Amino acid sequence: MDFCIVNGENAADGAGITAKLADRILAAGADVITLGNHTYRRDGIGSYLERSDRVIRPANMGDLTPGRGVAHVDGVAVINLMGQLFIDTPVSPWEVVDALVEEARAQSPVVVVDFHAEATSEKVAMAQWLDGRVTAVIGTHTHVQTNDARVLPGGTAAVTDAGMTGPHDSVIGVKAELAIRRMRTRLPVRFEPAEGGVRLEGVVIDCGDDGRASGIELLRVPA
Repeated sequence: MDFCIVNGENAADGAGITAKLADRILAAGADVITLGNHTYRRDGIGSYLERSDRVIRPANMGDLTPGRGVAHVDGVAVINLMGQLFIDTPVSPWEVVDALVEEARAQSPVVVVDFHAEATSEKVAMAQWLDGRVTAVIGTHTHVQTNDARVLPGGTAAVTDAGMTGPHDSVIGVKAELAIRRMRTRLPVRFEPAEGGVRLEGVVIDCGDDGRASGIELLRVPA
């Protein structure tokens, strides 16, 4: 069985996601959409997340935010978490991850964690902590694919960042001149998505019915 997870938090012109775009991504073949720190950038997404069981936001955003942090689809459990280093995170992922994994494993041996975090060290630490308890820990957020895809000793596949699907002739998806202007001047600049060098990045993971990963491969496909 094939199963596709898409991190869609920047699908709407590089910031957030809309209900219409989420539906289009699901219709294109995604089984679950995960989000991140830009989850609520677009109006109306909160009510959509309340209704959806396949579009999830980080579970540690707090109980008062709409949506859910875990999806169970076709025998696969997907957990969405957000890191706490260099990101404004309401609840530490370390306070909730063990209970989330235990609940997910009670329903399915195949458990995938999208860990949306800034710091490399935190992503590596989370993968090590969960080794042998989940199928994969996939890092997202930095938009830069890392060259460290591996299967850990306990059978958990891991990568620090799966990369970015979008225009790579850019500064992590933004028109380079705009990103550089803000860095140089420190003045507010309205970002716009770039257009050149579009490619799809991600990882392909193989696992058995027991949820143990047997392989992970980086994916980079020019459009």
